[in-house]
Amino acid sequence: MAANPFWTDSRLDTQRPAARAFSLPSPAAEPFVGAVGTRADVRRRDFSIPSWVVFSMIMLATFAVCVTVTMRTHAARGAAEQRFEQMTTEVQGIRQKNETLRRDVERLRSDPRTREAAARARLNMVRANEVVVPLD
Repeated sequence: MAANPFWTDSRLDTQRPAARAFSLPSPAAEPFVGAVGTRADVRRRDFSIPSWVVFSMIMLATFAVCVTVTMRTHAARGAAEQRFEQMTTEVQGIRQKNETLRRDVERLRSDPRTREAAARARLNMVRANEVVVPLD
């Protein structure tokens, strides 16, 4: 056995040696010796946890922490990928809208008919020889 698996506390033996030496035996003070054993045996059994159990508990806790960290990281990465895809889609839509507006500006600068149609539609302009009849 590599290590002592029992917990021994020598402080209890050195605290009151005189009181133990001169105490009178009484039926109530005698330890029950039967299925359990003496007080020292009971004390040793209370703290007799095998080292492999402690090692297994530490390994299980470490594994649980690693799994938790891995799962949280995977979830965060998935959320980041989803946000990236959404932003990429939005950027593509904005680029298409900018290209459409750029073409509209170029047509307004170069084509007189487009300029006239825009003035009539957006600014409610008419030519000098036209008559406007409002309809309500």
